[in-house]
Amino acid sequence: MTVPVFGQSYTRPETEITPVLGDDFSQALLIETSADASNTEIPVDTAVRASTSDKDFMAALGTGLLKDQAQGIHDQLSGLNAGADVTVFRVTEGADTAATAAAIASVVNSITDIPSAVNKTPRIVLAGRTAWRPDMDTVNPVIAALEANLGKILAVAPVDVDDTSAANAIDARETMTSERVMPIGVAARIWDGASVVVRPMAPRIAGLMARIDNQVGGGKPFHPFANRPIYGLAGLSRKIPFSTLDGSTEGQQLLAANVSIVIEGETGVDGAIADGGYRFIGTDNAQTGELWEQIHQVRGTDYIITEFIQITNQFLGRKITKSSVENWINSIAFALRDHKAAEDILGYTPKDQMFTRDSNSPEQIRLGSLHLDIGIEPAPVFKLAKHEIRRYRPAVEGLVNDIIERLSAAA
Repeated sequence: MTVPVFGQSYTRPETEITPVLGDDFSQALLIETSADASNTEIPVDTAVRASTSDKDFMAALGTGLLKDQAQGIHDQLSGLNAGADVTVFRVTEGADTAATAAAIASVVNSITDIPSAVNKTPRIVLAGRTAWRPDMDTVNPVIAALEANLGKILAVAPVDVDDTSAANAIDARETMTSERVMPIGVAARIWDGASVVVRPMAPRIAGLMARIDNQVGGGKPFHPFANRPIYGLAGLSRKIPFSTLDGSTEGQQLLAANVSIVIEGETGVDGAIADGGYRFIGTDNAQTGELWEQIHQVRGTDYIITEFIQITNQFLGRKITKSSVENWINSIAFALRDHKAAEDILGYTPKDQMFTRDSNSPEQIRLGSLHLDIGIEPAPVFKLAKHEIRRYRPAVEGLVNDIIERLSAAA
């Protein structure tokens, strides 16, 4: 642009701190079969994005397991936000479960194609047939695909494992090692017309995650979702013995193995998690080690990473100067400050410690490379209350003093 000789010109400096909006981490991807779904509205091998509050969309899903996934999510959204933004990917039912699982795994292996197809990155993935294994020594192919690909889109996946016994559920969990996979060891019994049928529990947990993100977290995924009610159930595939007071129960054994459960409430029973209804109990993923074991911490950190991506994208391509680098660091620090103020995280590295001399040599800066060292401490979930109860002698001393004072007053 040529500056006028006589007139006016306007410019916009690029030395400002950049604000950022977080992503929607309740967006879910559903991968399953539905033989009677509408071929027009829900074509095979095509990503379709819609809302579970859209009755026409839900009807078009037919009656297969893909519909159950969408309905399972929708049933958990009991507040004013009564619809979930989902992307469905319908696959063809194979000759047997192995063939169907292979087809679902193939979609998961191409999961990075989904965001561009629907203009939204899914952060919760529901992939069907995860409870099936050809034998007790083999990893489920869908689980293997999820472990390899979820990190590419910063997503997590609640997955069903063998619900027939605690031993089988734990054995299935032992085949996994991923901070992005959350095993669930019990299935749902739901009403299908006048009949009760058994369906996967994972869609209900995905819906619970979306509900807590929006009702408690203000749309952000920093909150745990344990000890919350699950809606729309007729019962459980089996009743799992559980007590908050007895660590030897089957439910506690499953939790110790990082297998989440759903528990039926009991009225008037010490150690029951609730008086009635069905409660989800689960905090952990299938990670080996405890540093990133709590899945809400993984999701919260993913959310912050997406903010860093948006911030940094606006600085890439600019000159490296003291002002531009300072504004880049300030933008990141201000985002973390807001998260700490909202109690999303406990704390973070101060901004004056993010950029260090040791990590930013002149040679690297000459090449256009900058390095920040950013520590973030997510808030942990309250999992165990320890009470130490002893006698309190000062209370007796107070009683003695009270008696003496009353006798003195009477005299």
